[in-house]
Amino acid sequence: MTSTTLTRPGSAEQAEPQVRTRRRRIFTADRRPGKLTYLALAGLALFSAFPLYWSLVVASHDNGILGQVPPPLGIGGNLMANLERAFGTVPFFKALANSAIISGSITFSVVLFSTLAGFAFAKLRFKGRNALLVMIIATMMIPNQLGIIPLYMLMAKIEWTGTMYAVVAPGLVSAFGVFFMTQFLREAVPDELLEAARVDGCSTIRIFWHVILPASKPAAAVLGMLTFMTAWNDFFWPLVVLTPEDPTVQTALSTLASGYIQDYSLSLTGTAIATVPLLVVFGLLGKYIIGGIMQGAVKS
Repeated sequence: MTSTTLTRPGSAEQAEPQVRTRRRRIFTADRRPGKLTYLALAGLALFSAFPLYWSLVVASHDNGILGQVPPPLGIGGNLMANLERAFGTVPFFKALANSAIISGSITFSVVLFSTLAGFAFAKLRFKGRNALLVMIIATMMIPNQLGIIPLYMLMAKIEWTGTMYAVVAPGLVSAFGVFFMTQFLREAVPDELLEAARVDGCSTIRIFWHVILPASKPAAAVLGMLTFMTAWNDFFWPLVVLTPEDPTVQTALSTLASGYIQDYSLSLTGTAIATVPLLVVFGLLGKYIIGGIMQGAVKS
């Protein structure tokens, strides 16, 4: 003898599939942003780009532009003259070359060593791994300014003061880079892929070059861009250890800004020159930011 359960029309059992279907339609619908969203993004982009444009405007006029009400917003005709004055006042070509060499060397070293260390901390098993990683992360809480005096004494002892070696050497390894690459490789590279590579006969070095490096390209590009920008904008340590005759871009800009009466058109001309390499690097590597974010955010 069997029994059947009768449900009344409109009961909870019949309404539940309809609610689920309605929720699925809401969350899976292709909803495009409205006009207000595009207007807000356009306004934010213009607001962010205006300081760069204003620097170019001031660099193309004389110093009297700051006293005009309302100030002109068009490009003036003194840009080439201000460029000649900037390159004639300080050795700007040498400063650009020094900053490019220093920033490029630090970026390459930080990305390479951080990827190596991240691979070791994320995928290799050894005693004291977690304690060592915590020690590395703890160094990020110590301000760099506290180590200026002992670092300068060390550079003077090995006779590196006044050379670019003294600027490059302290930045060859980054605690933030090690932590960043460790977190990325821990999630981005599955352990099954490494086990398959070992079954195929790959050594640890070959796994790093053929598996880890290709998988870490998005994070390495983001880390490289951040490291290059940090090294390019570094001012305090190059000012301490380098001579005025052998400057970096930031120390050269400080020379342009010095004086009893500051020439803002000259200072912003040098600032505009110093910004161009950062824009180029951001244009080359900026696309990897979205790829790195989406690879960490989307989980299959």
